[in-house]
Order: sequence, then structure tokens, then C-alpha cells
Amino acid sequence: MGMGACHACAMTLPSPMSQASYTDRVAFVAELARHLHAYGTTSQRLEGAIELVARRLSLACEPWSNPTGLILAFSDPAAPIGASDITRVIRMGLGDTNLYKLCEVDRIAEDVISGRMDIPAGRAALEALDRPAGKRGRAMLVLAFALASAAVAGLLRLPWLDIATAGITGLLIGALVLAAQSRPRLQEGFEALAGLLAGTVAILISSYVAPLNLNTVIIASLIVLLPGMMLALATNELTSRHLVSGTARFAGALITVISLTIGTAIALAVAQQLGIEPQVRALRPQPEWVVWCAVGAACFAFAILFQAHRRDYPLVMLSAACGYMISRFGGEWLGPQAGVFLAALATTVAGNAYARWANRPGALIRLPGIIMLVPGSVALRGVISLVQEQSLEAGQGAAMLAMNTLMALIAGLLFGNLLLPARRNL
Repeated sequence: MGMGACHACAMTLPSPMSQASYTDRVAFVAELARHLHAYGTTSQRLEGAIELVARRLSLACEPWSNPTGLILAFSDPAAPIGASDITRVIRMGLGDTNLYKLCEVDRIAEDVISGRMDIPAGRAALEALDRPAGKRGRAMLVLAFALASAAVAGLLRLPWLDIATAGITGLLIGALVLAAQSRPRLQEGFEALAGLLAGTVAILISSYVAPLNLNTVIIASLIVLLPGMMLALATNELTSRHLVSGTARFAGALITVISLTIGTAIALAVAQQLGIEPQVRALRPQPEWVVWCAVGAACFAFAILFQAHRRDYPLVMLSAACGYMISRFGGEWLGPQAGVFLAALATTVAGNAYARWANRPGALIRLPGIIMLVPGSVALRGVISLVQEQSLEAGQGAAMLAMNTLMALIAGLLFGNLLLPARRNL
């Protein structure tokens, strides 16, 4: 986060504490923490950012973050011990990556701690970010689901019917996402419903239209919901010794994979009871140009899904494309896991360098750069195979591949931060 760099202007501009009370400063830091959590910030980065902002605002703060909540213990260093203690417990849902709002939070915090914005105005600016997306934003989100699913099917060189099936299913799942946002009950079983929907569409088309690469089409359709990024973040938190948060996030990722598999298994079981036999084929006929078109489409889709500002689309898309290309060509040269390691290493170094140079969150480069490397699809394939064949051996190969990919990804992130340490917490 930009608060990680010491700016000379912060020493010369008027202090924001001169007109702000202790409770106002506490309220601002609590609001800042709430927004950082809401936009998918990992525990170690969130806690580092909050501690730094609190110090700059002459507060003592001990934050504790987990995937579903925050505990913030405040005190005034100028007051006697125990005379000013305030503890805030904030119950949160799982964060959702929003690069535009993350950048805005970073900018607002920078303005407040440097004196360019007073604390009440900073808090009002943070609260203004809670406005929901408009109709255009919701429509773009649904289209991005469809585009991402179709693009991943293209990356896997599936036939045109498979690509179209994945795109249509992705569109339906995107509409289901919008419906779930205003219906809490629907949110509880959302992943299972999405798996059921993906399985049903794929089974019907493969049974009554033409054969499909059934499991691969289902996985491509669900690609946006797969918790690969959550698995990577969880492992990153565990390696940073944030054991409670990392364990909780890891468990959440596993539950998501299981829920998606349950929905898919129900669709397969119902089809079997009804006597519907899906026709399965293993065919990857697409030429190289389709793959590269799919790369461009996937990068654009993930720029929308990460909710970046339109001016940042080129940066986000370039980062995602570079991550894919380094992984692919590095994998052809040194092996698949080495390719993932090199891509994660390069994007981490590039993100930290960008944060130093532009004084903006390095997440603009780091997160898109690893999105096509995460092992969520491999994990889902393994669990689906295990359920279909009722044999542990069926999922062992996919499980080992997912674990190796995850280890290579985390190694790249860790060594990238060692090679060029981050001066910002975001």
C-alpha cells in the first residue's frame, strides 16, 4: 500500500490530527480496514497497512484479521494506559477482489496521512465507495462470466460446440450470481446450484446435440467460481504465519470445490436415473490462432471480473497475458511447475516494482498475473473424477498436480518478494 513509503510532503503538510478527535481517527482507521477486507486483501497485507496508517495518525492499533471478520484494538499513546482503549469487532463476508476500489482506498489513505484531505472527508470518501454497481456494471459482469468460460475452453483447444456450451453456461451462471447478490438464502447453496446448472447444460447438449468433452466443458463453465486464487492466498497466509486466517481460507476453498462437485454429481445422478446418456469424446482440434484469441478474450474478461478501472484495463490485461506466456513457454522449456514458478516470480517482482515507481497498489499487476496459474480447475477435476469413479486412485493424479502447481506458485510469490521486497502493503 502507498502508506508503506515515507513521503517528504507528509512531514511538511498540516497534520490531519490537528482538527481530528481521537474517536474520529479511530472511526477512519476502522472504516479503512473494513474496505480493505471487502476488496479481498490478505490478512498480512491488511494488518500491515492498518498498523502503518494508525501510526501515521498517532494511534496504537493491534489488528487481527480473518476471512470473515476483523478485530481492531485501539489506544491513544498520549493517554494513560487503559484510559482510551477501544475495541472494534467487525463481522464481514468473504472479500471480493475489486481493483478499482482498492486503488481508491489506497489514494484516500495517502491523502489523509499526508494532510491533503482531512479525516471526516476521508471517511466520507470511503463510505461513498459502498455504492452498488449500476446496470451497465452488472451487465458487464454477466458478459465477463460468459467470455471467461468460453475463453478458457478455447485455451484448452476444445471444439467450437464445447466453447459455445461453456460460454452459454457461463452466461447463465453470471445471471445466477446477480440473483444471489440480493437473495441471502440463494447465496448459501450458490456453488452447488452453479455446479448443478453447469452439469445439466453439458449433459443435455452432449445427449441431444453432439458429444462433448464433458468434464472439461463443466470445468471451463465454472472457471470463475473455482477457488484457485483463494487456495493461493490461503497458502500465502500460512507461509506468513497467519495460521488462523490461512487455515480458514483454505477450508473455505475446499468447501467451494466440494459444493461445485456436489452440484455436478447431482446432475449426473439425475441424468442416469432418467436414462439420459451423455456422449463423451476427447477431442482438442483447435489451431494455435484460436488459443491466442482466447488469451486476449480471457485477459479482457478477467479485467472486468477484477473490477479494474477502464484506464487500468491495458495494464491488467498485459499482466495476465505475460503471466500466461511465461508459464507456457517456461513450462515448455523447463517443465510445467518451473513455468508456474517463473511466472509467479516475474509478476511478483513486476508488481512490487510498479508499486515503488507509480505509488499505486502492486495488486494491479500481481493478481492478474497469477490468475491463469492457480490450481483450482485441476483440483475440481480431481474431485469430480473421484466422485464419478468412486476410487481414490482416480483423483490422485489431479490432486498431486494441483499440489505441485500450488507449491510452485507460492514459491514464486515468496522468492519474488525476496528478490524485490515490497514497500507497499497492497
